[in-house]
Parts: sequence; C-alpha cells; structure tokens
Amino acid sequence: MALNKAIILGRITHDLEVRQTQSGTAVLQFTVAVDRNYSKDGGEKQTDFINCVAWRQTAEFISRWFSRGRMIAVDGRLQTRTYEDKNGTKHYITELIVENANFTGEPKQDSNNNGFNQNGGGFANQYQQTPQQTQQNNGFNGDAQSVGDLSEFEDVLSDDGVPF
Repeated sequence: MALNKAIILGRITHDLEVRQTQSGTAVLQFTVAVDRNYSKDGGEKQTDFINCVAWRQTAEFISRWFSRGRMIAVDGRLQTRTYEDKNGTKHYITELIVENANFTGEPKQDSNNNGFNQNGGGFANQYQQTPQQTQQNNGFNGDAQSVGDLSEFEDVLSDDGVPF
C-alpha cells in the first residue's frame, strides 16, 4: 500500500483567480509560503513556496473565502509533472493537489463588524471534498460545480480549548 499525503499551513502568496478548463471545470493554481521551523546558523528563517492546485468546488471555496496574505491550511497529495518550454528545456514541477482547505483561526479584519469578517476565520470552518470529487480531480474533464450551502459554517472568534 502506498500513502501520499501532505498537510501544509502557510500564507497565500498572490491574488487568487479561478480559471475554467475547456470543458468548464474550475481550477485554481496558487502558492503557499511555509516557514521552516529552523534557521541556518542563527540566521533568518527560510521559507518554502509550495505550488498548489485545487479543482472544482475546492477551487471555488478557496477563491471565495481566502485572499493574498491570508493563512490557509491545506492537505492533499503531492504530484509531479514535466513539460518542455519553447526552447526545448525540460522542467519538473511538484504540486500539492488540494483535497481539503481549512481556515486557520486567523480572523480577517473588517471595519464594519468589530474587526471580524463574517467570511470565516475559525478552526470549525473547512471545506472537504467527497471521495468521488477527489477522484474526479485527477484530470481536466468534468463540469464545474458550485461551492454549495455555506450556512453550516460557524464563526469561531476564540481559539480557547484548541490543543495546538
């Protein structure tokens, strides 16, 4: 049995834009900056920039509720691919294919609502794909789907009782 699972927590590095494949499937490519837990010889901490790809409802969810600079927790599987540029140079890419996206508890500031945005910001807020959706995300075929009813999300304004 093989296991391919990665979990990352970091900040989104650029503005998010959902695109559509030729068949109308929503896809979102973004990068998450993740600080390393150590620094070399007492210097500044180093940061890894992880390329991520989200499909369908997960892509729509992330683009709706997150933005550049916002903390995000994502998990999924690592996938590699190669391509040749117009000069014939072969490039290797490793990406996290996002299966789940979670808020980190960092509230988004909003001057109209006592400093908190109704868009979320608690550990209770997450979007998780069904196993069928995860399997469909392997290719470019399929129809785009909407995020669905988000009324079940609950704002958590405190991290009291969170074990980490």
